[in-house]
Amino acid sequence: MKPLQQQIAIVTGASSGIGQGVAIALAKAGAKVCINYRSSEDGAKKTLKEIEQNGGEGFIQQADVSQPEAVKTMFRNTVEQYGTVDILVNNAGIQVDAPFLEMSHDDWQKVIDVNLSSQFYCSQEAAKEFIRRGIVEERSKAAGKIICMSSVHDIIPWAGHINYATAKAGILMFAKTLAQELAEKKIRVNAISPGAIKTDINRDAWEDDASREKLLQLIPYQRVGEVEDIGKAAVWLASDDSDYVQGQTIYIDGGMTLYPGFKDNG
Repeated sequence: MKPLQQQIAIVTGASSGIGQGVAIALAKAGAKVCINYRSSEDGAKKTLKEIEQNGGEGFIQQADVSQPEAVKTMFRNTVEQYGTVDILVNNAGIQVDAPFLEMSHDDWQKVIDVNLSSQFYCSQEAAKEFIRRGIVEERSKAAGKIICMSSVHDIIPWAGHINYATAKAGILMFAKTLAQELAEKKIRVNAISPGAIKTDINRDAWEDDASREKLLQLIPYQRVGEVEDIGKAAVWLASDDSDYVQGQTIYIDGGMTLYPGFKDNG
């Protein structure tokens, strides 16, 4: 039996990159997946196609998860489609970069809303459904699982990206505090903080030899990550194999958070 058999997952921002990889990985592990997207319907269709080609099941749901009403609609439609929700992966995120003194209020707020506030809205709806349904032992030991996608920039400062880094740092404490509050309800909350992963958003940092060599100076393990690296961790955190893991952030970064600049005594 697959580790997520009979379970229902919602993955936000699942039309590309890490979200797409996580949705596919969860489906391969047996979950039925709500594939959320905001603007790229073609990307969401690509995710669904790959899920179905691997024998999985899912459906596409458009929603701007920075809007509370859209989130409620997404959860309502998922429950109507599959009966409940067992797993939430808060993955939706954007970058709108600028030096601090040049960053507009709109660009600050947009990133905070999509990268941080959306996790609050989605997690609240998920927790309500988990508590309503309770534990179904043949599916999972937990009432529900929430995975918050963060970044190594929840602890590594990133000049020129202060809105992004601030949002990710917020996720770090959001996940811990939520885990503390919901543990007695048998709801598990954990986070994943990826390092450099091969996605379209950072293609210019790894596609050509010169850029990749520069990037690898920041990665002691000397390879750029793949979306599959994140997908495998998400499956584990969503499964009963990690049932005693609560309020933790897993850094999947090839050692990027080990301060490689200090390897030779700084």
